[in-house]
Amino acid sequence: MTTDPSGETTQSVDQKTRRVQRFWPLVSGFAVLVVAVLIGAVVMLRGAGNPLGLDTEWMDEILEHRSPFWEIPSLAMNYLGGGVIGVFIVPIAVIVALCLFRRFWAALYFAAATILSAGLVQLLKGIFGRARPEEILVHADFGSFPSGHVANATTMAVVLAIILRRSWIWVVGIVYVILMMLSRTYLGAHWLSDTVGGLLLGVGVAVIVWAPIANRLYRENERRHSSVVARGR
Repeated sequence: MTTDPSGETTQSVDQKTRRVQRFWPLVSGFAVLVVAVLIGAVVMLRGAGNPLGLDTEWMDEILEHRSPFWEIPSLAMNYLGGGVIGVFIVPIAVIVALCLFRRFWAALYFAAATILSAGLVQLLKGIFGRARPEEILVHADFGSFPSGHVANATTMAVVLAIILRRSWIWVVGIVYVILMMLSRTYLGAHWLSDTVGGLLLGVGVAVIVWAPIANRLYRENERRHSSVVARGR
């Protein structure tokens, strides 16, 4: 055990650093969630759920450029991000894959974040009760704010990027989320502000759930990395 110039042990400094590392993600995550809720509150208080100016302008652009060419990939994103595939098959497949690679803390993190994200989406949908656009092309349940597809996509993208710690995962995740936001508005399933709310909710949940177990995830990843290096020698 060493001592730094101020007289504190390295272990003590390390513990303080870890507390800070846990504190700021929690603060940031909760702040993002608050912003998401505030957007919903503004939408409802401003005009009883009626679209904002930006919502209307964006929807007008969507309607002007609708065609079968864009509808097919949008429908594909619709099925990939929701229903049985998005809610059950994809998350379960990811959890099973992580467990097979003995990433049990990572699997727990992914499961907890996914469930919490979905739960908060349904809670906010019930609280705000915003009507969906009239130009909707798919069947959807009641409650437009926030977008569950976007929240699910964002949660999954951020969680996997944190777990796998690869730059290309961040790039793929960002592209996936943007495509999901575009597809939800293209299909008329959500206003643009709904997708922004889903984006913020997904980020907030992923960060909040990560903060308390960040050290365990890091150690698990380091153990796996050390094991792979040892086998390669």
